[in-house]
Amino acid sequence: MEDDLKRQLPGIGTYNLKTTFDMEICTRFMGFLDAEPRAFERDPSHDHVTASAFVVSKDLTSVVLTHHVKLDKWLQLGGHCDGLVDAAFVAQKEAYEESGLSRIRLLTEDVIDLDVHEIPARGADPAHLHFDVRYLFQAEQGRLCSSAESNDLAWVPLEALEEYSDEPSLLRLRDKAIDIIGELSLSGGA
Repeated sequence: MEDDLKRQLPGIGTYNLKTTFDMEICTRFMGFLDAEPRAFERDPSHDHVTASAFVVSKDLTSVVLTHHVKLDKWLQLGGHCDGLVDAAFVAQKEAYEESGLSRIRLLTEDVIDLDVHEIPARGADPAHLHFDVRYLFQAEQGRLCSSAESNDLAWVPLEALEEYSDEPSLLRLRDKAIDIIGELSLSGGA
């Protein structure tokens, strides 16, 4: 796409459409938000919005990853909105709760990525989709304290992320974060 477009998503924020993928996923999100009045509620019987925090170190070289208990894989921090129609707030709250870090700040108010992924059936809960909204945060590289939702937490160098995960959506998120960090550094904002 030649010119970047922006879309405002209710309860989510502004999303920059830089690629055809961005346009397609944003259209899917908008359709979901229009069709699902309970989009921000946690109910495994229907699809819902989740919020993620890609938390980079103060020197912008590492990210916090959690080894998720239920999904048994390394992921960015995040969780359910639980009825709160403010995904950026939820992402930051989840980052604090899941990492034990303090002074986590939003690097850009814009959404940096959107993702739709299936959560497998578990017990009585059917398989369902998470419409995941992703934001970029920064924190001092302090000691991590894992929660019950995590097998482990780690500060992972951005360039070594593939050693922890081959998930295309996480690698895409990393690449978008690196691009935004570069833009912020050039403008003096990081």
